[in-house]
Amino acid sequence: MNAQEIINDLTDYANQYPGTSNSQWYVGIASDVDARLFSDHNVIKDGGDWAHAPADTSAIARSVEQHFLGHGFDGGPGGGDSSTMTVYIYIKTSSTDP
Repeated sequence: MNAQEIINDLTDYANQYPGTSNSQWYVGIASDVDARLFSDHNVIKDGGDWAHAPADTSAIARSVEQHFLGHGFDGGPGGGDSSTMTVYIYIKTSSTDP
């Protein structure tokens, strides 16, 4: 997917939760999104509030991550390598890290 498609998809997902602020969301990029979400961040797989989208390139994934960070989502830029091409978001809870 290109950057605008991912931004649109993930924004549409986040907008399904009108009571949340952008700072309640975490954005990141991963090469193994399942491991990153469900092991590293401890997001609940079934019933958790998360979404992800594959980017065509690592550069696109990084630019989308920067977009959401610039709009107040929590997270940190960088990390990964050239295989890091999936962008993910989730709502932070008391059980997630962060």
